[in-house]
Amino acid sequence: MSTATIPAPDETSHPPARLPLRGRPALTLVGVAFGLFLVGLDATVVSIVNPAIAADVGTTFVQLQWVTHSYLLGLAVTLILAGKLGDRYGHRTLYLGGLVLFTLASVAIGLSTTATGLIAFRVVQGVAAGILMPQTLAMLRATFPREKFGMAVGIWGGVSSIAIAVGPTLAGALEASSGWQSVFFVNVPVAVVGLAYGLCLLPRTSFPAAGRFDLRGVVVLALGLVATVFAIVQSETWGWGDARTLGLLALGILVIVGFVALEARTEARTGDALLPLSLFRGTTVGIGGLMIAANFFVLMGATFVLPMFFINLRGATALDAGLMLLPMSAVSIVSAPVGALLVARIGTRATGTLSLGLTAAGLLVLLTSSTTSPYGVMAVAFVVLAMGTGMTITAGAEAIVGSAPVHLAGVAGGFQSTCIQIGGALGTAVMSVLVAAQVRSGTGGLGLDDGELQGLAQGSVPAGLDAVAARTAEDAYVSGVHAAYLVAAALALVVAVVAAITLRPKPQPR
Repeated sequence: MSTATIPAPDETSHPPARLPLRGRPALTLVGVAFGLFLVGLDATVVSIVNPAIAADVGTTFVQLQWVTHSYLLGLAVTLILAGKLGDRYGHRTLYLGGLVLFTLASVAIGLSTTATGLIAFRVVQGVAAGILMPQTLAMLRATFPREKFGMAVGIWGGVSSIAIAVGPTLAGALEASSGWQSVFFVNVPVAVVGLAYGLCLLPRTSFPAAGRFDLRGVVVLALGLVATVFAIVQSETWGWGDARTLGLLALGILVIVGFVALEARTEARTGDALLPLSLFRGTTVGIGGLMIAANFFVLMGATFVLPMFFINLRGATALDAGLMLLPMSAVSIVSAPVGALLVARIGTRATGTLSLGLTAAGLLVLLTSSTTSPYGVMAVAFVVLAMGTGMTITAGAEAIVGSAPVHLAGVAGGFQSTCIQIGGALGTAVMSVLVAAQVRSGTGGLGLDDGELQGLAQGSVPAGLDAVAARTAEDAYVSGVHAAYLVAAALALVVAVVAAITLRPKPQPR
């Protein structure tokens, strides 16, 4: 593999003769994989250990939701700012600093004994993940030759998909053997190895700008993202029709629109915008963001719903549930690199359309799942779903970061990661609301109280029901899960059509 790099202005004092391995593309890819794997892993492991956390710490249902969602909130509000800081002050510096903070937060979470501590340190962990995440793609963009960047993104996407998919399996095994705290303590050795590796072998890349830092843009974007993501997350508790949800969501969207207007004026006057709108000329970057958001709507939403389906409804252990999801993990190893090969041969448009179509097909197969359906059919659905989501990661990343100028790689990576987090937050919120709504409407005659309805929305059939009532409750939950799959499949198909219409049809020369 070529050892050519794209030197950054601050690399001139580090001649290759002194550090002959630093900056090599393949070694850079290995280095960023440590942080990338941890970020993806901690997005999904909590769904398996939530029952153990609730029993040990004594959290309420709402607090337990925030143990999951506070991580996403910290991630979402940090990503674009961190990407800009990486471009300006050094991608490696931000990456390694984020990795250290992530490790400390993981230890603090494992040592927490209160719900408040858990939620607070999960926010810190999410912020740390948001700091390091954009730097991973930026360093790949700066070190890989353009003709090999697609395959690098394919492997990058494969690592991310594996982490997300393997999270439930690993969490189930660790929780069964060592308690829920071990799910967070396991981050420490991985991070330590990644930190040592990064100090020695990751390149120093940055693209410092002479202008002022866009502090107003930082504040406005942070406020808009906090309001938007908070409204999405709280919709599970408040409901989508609640005035608080609608008001906060409207406020967040208005602030983000104001941010766009502010950035347009700042870019025109000084060129120092936090998010240069020139990045979105044409449709490629914007549609790539839509593909990524829809993809993680499906991936995070399904990963949130499926463990509860297996554990609470079908009576599987946490470890068994993780093993049942193993086909998704296994296929994720190859799906993103396959997507990279397809992007090189048939282009981003065809690959994105095909991959989103596969994603929808996998979800539609899951409509056959029930309390008694054979696992083999679900395993086939997992394989198709994982192939589609993995390929979409590659196609979307190629459309966003691959189309961006090298000096905006960090910002582009931050934009992509923001789409991931907003899509994931929407996926878990919307799919949960759909399940809960169907549970409530399908059990109207059973006289269940709010606690029983909340439990049934997670797949736990209330005790004390007779056989007919229990079957009615099960059917209501399964119908809700099917409604969630159907909406996610429809979204994937709509975005596939949009990608087919708007993206350019020809592949980049390879």
